[in-house]
Amino acid sequence: MAFNGLGLHLGNLSRLSNALSRSISPENFDGSKGGGAKATEGTGAHCARDLGRGWKVSPSVRIEAGQTFTLADIEGPGAIQQIWMTPTGNWRFSILRFYWDDQEQPSVECPVGDFFACGWGEYAQVSSLAVCVNPGSAFNCYWEMPFRRRCRITLENIADEAMVLYYQINYTLTEVPDDAAYFHAQFRRTNPLPYKQPYTILDGVRGQGHYVGTYMAWQVNNNGWWGEGEIKFFLDGDDEFPTICGTGTEDYFCGSYDFDTRRRHAPGVETIEYTEFTTPYSGLPQVIRPDGHYRANTRFGLYRWHIMDPIRFQSDLRVTIQALGWRSGGRYLPLQDDIASVAYWYQTLPTAPFPPLPDRDSLEIV
Repeated sequence: MAFNGLGLHLGNLSRLSNALSRSISPENFDGSKGGGAKATEGTGAHCARDLGRGWKVSPSVRIEAGQTFTLADIEGPGAIQQIWMTPTGNWRFSILRFYWDDQEQPSVECPVGDFFACGWGEYAQVSSLAVCVNPGSAFNCYWEMPFRRRCRITLENIADEAMVLYYQINYTLTEVPDDAAYFHAQFRRTNPLPYKQPYTILDGVRGQGHYVGTYMAWQVNNNGWWGEGEIKFFLDGDDEFPTICGTGTEDYFCGSYDFDTRRRHAPGVETIEYTEFTTPYSGLPQVIRPDGHYRANTRFGLYRWHIMDPIRFQSDLRVTIQALGWRSGGRYLPLQDDIASVAYWYQTLPTAPFPPLPDRDSLEIV
């Protein structure tokens, strides 16, 4: 197959292509060639009043309470290559949706913070290949998202207040190979997890594809270690028992031994602490610790990208993870934690309907 510019890496960065580069932002809402910086009104118009057209007249948009704003509406074929945005307001109350090839069912439906691996509404630096979160609230996504006929991206503001959004969506118009699948992402939350019930990360997937990532925002509601649970991938008709079974929560997120390190603060004084980390494929970028006052629980943000080890399925997929701690006598304790997640995968269309997104009270971080 001839190189078409759909995805570049260091090994083919020098190769020429007939692909066309385009970009959508508030300075060029439709990404048209030569269409940027033409605005005469916008959120920066007052600041540019002495300079005029072409001087940052429309750098952002205001999305009113209850409004759904169309970020992009692109005729294909092509592929989204990078998304940058910095939303104000409550990140759980800003809902991203992606629609491929005129489907009525979204293939991505997720609060904006969770989609960019910041599910607790607070900044945490993330330095990975697929998602980067940079100071002070800069969300970046590098998942490649091919489409054949049309791409539509919206953001719904379900808060009671208006929000301001700066954003840029960089994409290419190019041929899409026959074997290119469509990007999907689905948010779920259970609070609290029922006793002795595994947490479901993903279920109901139909079609051929591959699973490429997990983000989890996990609040522990018990004392003690919380990550003994196994992740399970049920592939292609697996029923009671999965094809892929992990050995523990921190193991799945590529850590070990409770994410703990020993730190010596003075001679003879040693403590054991959670240690944040962020790497290209996995990380624990966020640990929100109790403060002895209103922050009563420890909260964790974790990601694991299956970029080098995608999990292939031919017809269907279900993913679960256990929440397990310890009780007396060296026995496991099923936990009843507050757990939210985003599953990321590629598959053929059509997209099976997602479970209804939780209502606002059930989305809220409390």
